[in-house]
Amino acid sequence: EQAKEKGIDYRVGKFPFRATGRAVANEDLEGIVKFIADAKTDRILGAHILQHSASELIAEAVSVIEFGGSSEDLGRTTHSHPTLSEAVKEAALNVEKRALQAALNVEKRALHIMNR
Repeated sequence: EQAKEKGIDYRVGKFPFRATGRAVANEDLEGIVKFIADAKTDRILGAHILQHSASELIAEAVSVIEFGGSSEDLGRTTHSHPTLSEAVKEAALNVEKRALQAALNVEKRALHIMNR
């Protein structure tokens, strides 16, 4: 909303925790990561992490924002698998609609766990 009010052209990248292997393994499927990035420069303007482990995950996003980093910068960093932090990377990649795990349809695994 702040970017819109300031007339900044922006893009949004989101990724649900339910699409990560760790969330599925933990049967803890709630939550999402969201990034707002400047459409021209790709600089990350803001981040939202809604999940019980958000306080452990937000530092990475804040560091990238503080140093003027882009979604590309964050998307190129290594994140161990399976971890919840993969959702941070995937949301950053999704600013450019390039999330890797989303393309693998891992949502089916989450549904399988939920329906057992």
